[in-house]
Amino acid sequence: MDPLELCYMSAGELAPMVRDKEISPVEIIEAHLARIQETEPVLNSFITLLPEESRAAAKRAETDIMAGRYRGPLHGIPLALKDLYNTGGVRTTSGSKLFDTYIPDRDCTVAFKFREAGSILLGKLNLHQFAYGPTGENPDYGHMHNPWDPQKVAGGSSGGSGSATASGQCTITTGSDTGGSIRIPAALCGIVGLKPTYGLVSRYGLTPLAWSMDHPGPMVRTVEDAALAMNAIAGYDPNDIASANVEVPDYTTALTEDLRGIRVGVPREYFDAPLDPQVGQAVRDAIARLESLGAEIREVSFPMFQDSQAISSAILMAEASAYHKDLLARDGDKLYPPVRLRLEAGLFITAADYLRAQQARSLFNQQGRDLLKDVDLLAGPTEPVTAPELLADHVQAGEQRIGTTGALTQYTRPYNINGYPAISVPCGFSNENMPIGLQLCGRPFDEVTVLRAAHAYEQSTD
Repeated sequence: MDPLELCYMSAGELAPMVRDKEISPVEIIEAHLARIQETEPVLNSFITLLPEESRAAAKRAETDIMAGRYRGPLHGIPLALKDLYNTGGVRTTSGSKLFDTYIPDRDCTVAFKFREAGSILLGKLNLHQFAYGPTGENPDYGHMHNPWDPQKVAGGSSGGSGSATASGQCTITTGSDTGGSIRIPAALCGIVGLKPTYGLVSRYGLTPLAWSMDHPGPMVRTVEDAALAMNAIAGYDPNDIASANVEVPDYTTALTEDLRGIRVGVPREYFDAPLDPQVGQAVRDAIARLESLGAEIREVSFPMFQDSQAISSAILMAEASAYHKDLLARDGDKLYPPVRLRLEAGLFITAADYLRAQQARSLFNQQGRDLLKDVDLLAGPTEPVTAPELLADHVQAGEQRIGTTGALTQYTRPYNINGYPAISVPCGFSNENMPIGLQLCGRPFDEVTVLRAAHAYEQSTD
């Protein structure tokens, strides 16, 4: 088999071939390492690459599988983790040279669960410094580049995860999502990114940004792979104070292609906000496709959507600055200036400001609950624009010129505030051949419905 073909196969496609011994994990890993060597000089997806370690792990996986010790659909599958996931014996930089030599003594919970499932760690992925930005800029380890056009951003903060997945460097990657950092690069790079319900996937061993809005989750090329990853990593963890002790289903049961009985709400405020006409049309076409698959489409109103930026900013900035306060005082001059300025600005948010934002958050969350009483999902754009140019301060969204950070988090932040599950799935391309994403949000812990709709849409398109 052509090695490049292996690099673009999903975990769902590779798994039965590995299980049936038609292909070896050694072949899969070698193909991906070659792909990384070929593309990494352009994309800059990785901070740390583990070629010898992954080769050794592939040989162990091959031995186990040949001996009948097959662990399941992720056994022998290439994995790369955003470099704020602690990995025992492998450095974890959080995107800053200040931690260039930090080597954790144990895995975070997600890394441990992937290891138990038999995944093979290729390396640690580049990110916006401390996960504090939506574009994927990092002067310490180099900016991340979009595989569809390297002059454009991969998105952030999980930009390395987006570019690695889209370019065939890795089958399964992870991101963390505080204001959109899984879904933004997923939409801009043309892959699937799932932000699970807050507390469903453990944050233990991840560098925080804002503890009340951080969500770890998978970034993959198919909805099926998102389900397979969730089967491995979801579940209660007593090490995470926010971990939810809920029953975890088999997420692959969501993979049907029938949407009859599913009610999809489309907030009118989404289309009143600044929006590139090409993106708007692609998303409307995607929603029409959901209707053709049996979903009932309803226009709904989400008035506090307009307040999501302000609520999110106050909480995120205060929590991020509180966590990084000592670092900022000690080594602020060594930080990427935009990140340093965000951290410094957070110090000026008073306790009263923070508490007012949390009060507003309670009202916002109640509105979300009310919205999802009458519909099962909310649908709209993941991003109002396609990938901006690297280091662009502003973007053109229809007739409006708006700041890049505000634009890229416009549709994603609401679901960090309320912690509801949200997925971005590719839904087309612009005239410039840049990907466009459809975002679907569901009720808390109802990832099955979110995955069901995303999979049905995905399977109905080319």
